[in-house]
Amino acid sequence: MRKRSENITRNLPAAITLILIVILWEAVSRSGAVPAYMLPAPTAVVNAMISDFPVLMHHAATTLQEAAWGLGIGILLAMAMATVMDRFLVLNRAFYPLMIISQTIPTIAIAPLLVLWMGFGMSPKITLVVLTTFFPIAVGLLDGYRSVDEDAIDLMRAMGASRIQIFRHVKFPAALPHFFSGLKVSASYAVVGAVISEWLGGFEGLGVYMTRVKKAYSFDKMFAVILLIVVISLLLMALVELIRTLSMPWLKAGRGAKQGK
Repeated sequence: MRKRSENITRNLPAAITLILIVILWEAVSRSGAVPAYMLPAPTAVVNAMISDFPVLMHHAATTLQEAAWGLGIGILLAMAMATVMDRFLVLNRAFYPLMIISQTIPTIAIAPLLVLWMGFGMSPKITLVVLTTFFPIAVGLLDGYRSVDEDAIDLMRAMGASRIQIFRHVKFPAALPHFFSGLKVSASYAVVGAVISEWLGGFEGLGVYMTRVKKAYSFDKMFAVILLIVVISLLLMALVELIRTLSMPWLKAGRGAKQGK
């Protein structure tokens, strides 16, 4: 009960701020200070979402599929790359600067090239999501591997542990918090990356839907898509947090022990 009360108290300022912003938005839209076609009222956005809900869900299924494939491949690629770079210092020195440089290239600049090379199917969308989600996870894992206590590694070596055993029992568990921090960021990037890639061509997806309603000047429907993307991203981040809690039960036990003191 006490923990629930603390959570409510902690989240209350953000909730109040959000409610005030929505009320102000509604008031400005209804006052006519800003034309309705430029800034539709929140009630109009909600009505547009309800009326087009089946269509939105159809396009969201395509976007989620692209995001899921891209995120899954990005995770596997990042884990493999980070592990190899941690194992071989020369590869770390060779590829880490290139990874940093790759993040300076705007996503919107890469998307047209991918569409040109791969066509209008799912391949360019998935590839863009991979490029978008790879970096936070890889950097998180590298930081996690470096944060391992050297004394713990020396103790494992003294006990005759192999490199694989040291990685499995010491390095990887220590890197998990960093991994999930990067994954939470990448989960939100995955949906945004898929939508951006759909702007430049395709047949289905939330990005394609946004392009169509923008050309029809249906900005209430466009805001509805933005709202849906925000909700999906928040749900994905919550899912990552749930998986993190289930994967690292010792963190919850540690917090409980501190609170008990």
